[in-house]
Amino acid sequence: MATIRLMHAKLHRVTVTEANVNYVGSITIDPDLMNLVGILPLEEVDVINLNNGKRWSTYAIPGTAGTGEICPNGGAALLCQPGDLLIIIAYEERDRAEVMREGHQAKVLVADENNRCKDFIKQNLIPQVEGVKLHSTSYSHQLLH
Repeated sequence: MATIRLMHAKLHRVTVTEANVNYVGSITIDPDLMNLVGILPLEEVDVINLNNGKRWSTYAIPGTAGTGEICPNGGAALLCQPGDLLIIIAYEERDRAEVMREGHQAKVLVADENNRCKDFIKQNLIPQVEGVKLHSTSYSHQLLH
């Protein structure tokens, strides 16, 4: 059984609202955003800062719902500042043969300047005779409310 690591959730272009060096690690995320893409509390995530290119791994913790909160904590707070744009990605281990048979879906939320859903995209790997095909479907943010 060969396993592969695939993206299953991404928060794209979320804005840092606070950076708290005095908290013990992690990244605090509005749970509404986490729920829309399927990131679980304590799940490992990769974080990419679009303002300076810095990248790190940490774990997600839910903040206050409805606030749009994005707060890198601990040492990660030194890698960004409020106003920076981030990409937050969660992955899952999958059996390669299963993905080739059954496919895979990732959810991507593209944020506006207030960390609300501007665009929502489902990216599907669809099994084909010759492999898999990537198909993306974009949903209006109005359909999610």
